[in-house]
Amino acid sequence: MNLSYRILVVFLFCVLLMSAQASVSYEINFENAVHHEADISIHFENVEMDTLSVRMSRSSPGRYAIHEFAKNVFDVKALDENGNPLEIRRPNPYQWDVTGHNGTVALNYKLFANHGDGTYSQIDETHAHLNIPATFLYAPAYASQKIELKITPRSDLNWKVATQLDRIDDNVYMAPDLYYFMDSPIEISDHQLRNFSVESNGREYTIQFVLHQTEDYDGFEEYMENVEKIVRSELKVFGELPDFDFGKYTFLACYTPNIDGDGMEHRNSTILTDLKSLSQGGDIENIGTVAHEFFHAWNVERLRPASLEPFDFTEANMSGELWFAEGFTSYYTGLILCRSGIISREDYTKSLANLLNKVWNSPGRNHYSPVEMSYQAPFVDASTSIDQVNRENLFISYYSYGNALGLALDLSLRQFNPEKSLDGYMQLVWNNFGKQEIPYSMNDLKKLLAKYTTEEFSAHFFNSFIFDSNMPDYTSLLNSVGIHLSQPYLHLPSFGGTVQIKDNKWLINSYPLENGSFYNAGLSKGDLIVSIDGKLTNNKLIPKTFLNAYKPGDKVKIVFNRYGQQKETYLVFSKNTNYATDLMPDPEKKKRKNQNRWLSNN
Repeated sequence: MNLSYRILVVFLFCVLLMSAQASVSYEINFENAVHHEADISIHFENVEMDTLSVRMSRSSPGRYAIHEFAKNVFDVKALDENGNPLEIRRPNPYQWDVTGHNGTVALNYKLFANHGDGTYSQIDETHAHLNIPATFLYAPAYASQKIELKITPRSDLNWKVATQLDRIDDNVYMAPDLYYFMDSPIEISDHQLRNFSVESNGREYTIQFVLHQTEDYDGFEEYMENVEKIVRSELKVFGELPDFDFGKYTFLACYTPNIDGDGMEHRNSTILTDLKSLSQGGDIENIGTVAHEFFHAWNVERLRPASLEPFDFTEANMSGELWFAEGFTSYYTGLILCRSGIISREDYTKSLANLLNKVWNSPGRNHYSPVEMSYQAPFVDASTSIDQVNRENLFISYYSYGNALGLALDLSLRQFNPEKSLDGYMQLVWNNFGKQEIPYSMNDLKKLLAKYTTEEFSAHFFNSFIFDSNMPDYTSLLNSVGIHLSQPYLHLPSFGGTVQIKDNKWLINSYPLENGSFYNAGLSKGDLIVSIDGKLTNNKLIPKTFLNAYKPGDKVKIVFNRYGQQKETYLVFSKNTNYATDLMPDPEKKKRKNQNRWLSNN
């Protein structure tokens, strides 16, 4: 081999080596975990701009509100390649500008983290529960660059690393770009791991479940059986699994007393958190979150609204399609549990009444359509504020609203044509948009529904129930599948609000519902009722028992205290309009067949 050829080979090898190395590399350790701190360093190579701007995210994938993660970052220092300090300026609360470098910047900082859920991070001696936007500074200029992360787990605590990030070396992980990095939570703990394989489109995928608990539990295998039932049932809805990166999907479950309950979807993983361990009833409470979050692997991770693309890490992210992305996912949550046999048809049917009461007995639909309710997400999705809000009258969760509309659309499609269903429509939307990861618009959803049915069907559904707030004919729809819908409590009165016993009096502890008894009587949240109809309120007078002694239309005198002054008013009891849903004991053959097609897993 001649010298010039050798030089060329060495040069090409160096080029390849440089291209394989990340321009951005992170390191994190947890020596001070007892005080909820992490030490983090970032190494930036080939910095071409005079000022390197790094910042902390203000939003997190899967959330829609602002979260000020920068408040927990401290002791930020920047060094050049020789270890000399570089100047840092702060143009705003979320940004650090570094100048004076020669193309290399080493940034070091500390992070305080003690709120474990689907958005924030928590570090203590039980685990390091990391949501990336709440943990790591980033440079927007490097958004398209590959990222490496070296993690130093606490070996003395038997910590192991679990994440959807690609493992490239011992405790070294890779993300192809910033967005993938931000979307990749990490659980570092002494956890258990189970997995199973599922085949889809000729490829075998590993579904793994990481379980972090602080107590021994011998029911993990049984819990995994339900997880597998859910995965296989949801696969049948869409006809195939998403093409999970690296052939793997990971459930990251923390069921510990030091964490907050939550669930958060990500591209190839999900976070599941709850205060209750599986042995303390968490196995029943949390399996629904498993179903909900895994369904998001299709609906919202890949089948994604254009309004959320590209995701903005500097602002709140608003979408008018959350009734579909979150709400239809909520509809399938209960349906999948029923189809999988995890809950009975009787229990699923009973749960529909709670859903209908939440949506159709709420005054919120007089103010906002499902689209406009979706727009409220930045104000309600784990957002915080110190001023009071009137959610009782102005808001219906897009989870619940979309859930109720998913039920209506599913049964309407089955009435329209026994061969049609929401499963079929979801497959159509998936094949046109989700599978190719093409963001969809509201109009796309409407057009595809028209393609699946007729222009008239689609226009009626969207114009009546999505762009407006009309109520579908649930009586007829549920009747078609052998479920009886009724309002059996109309003979009973209602306060149209809630009370709690305080200081031996009744405190109105929520804003009265519009046109309810309390509302029409001029009563408000914070009023302390002294007497009703001459009867003194106290802790021995149970509100429900007292209420049932009257009938709708009865008029009573109310004495109450407001801001320290005693006042009087008259209240006319309104009707209790709550719904009930029950399986018909012996439905006719056609209804039984419809019910089986709907609730079976065939």
